[in-house]
Amino acid sequence: EVQLVESGGGLVQPGGSLRLSCAASGFTFRLYTMSWVRQAPGKELEWISVINGGGGLTDYADSVKGRFTISRDNAENTLYLQLNSLKPEDTAIYMCAKRRYIGYESLVNVKDDYYDRGQGTQVTVSS
Repeated sequence: EVQLVESGGGLVQPGGSLRLSCAASGFTFRLYTMSWVRQAPGKELEWISVINGGGGLTDYADSVKGRFTISRDNAENTLYLQLNSLKPEDTAIYMCAKRRYIGYESLVNVKDDYYDRGQGTQVTVSS
């Protein structure tokens, strides 16, 4: 059974940083593309970053490019998202997601039903 458990969220001031983690189990982590998606109150899902199984291919939404960095540790079955220069509009529930089948596509081609998502961790950016 696929399990994705996010951690690292919290309350941070504008301009601050956080590092989110996603502990994965129940599948061969290194083979699968992983992604981070967020949902703000009253808004649709926003896919913000994706990384292929080997970690050599990444993509970012324009809203986070240059501020967020996705990475993975295949030896530890863990996905990360480093969030820097946080803004109030980054407030959302952040979820990690596993692509259901082996493969990769850039964010513009991601579809919600390609991925299984975790429960998420809350990030609140406020002074």
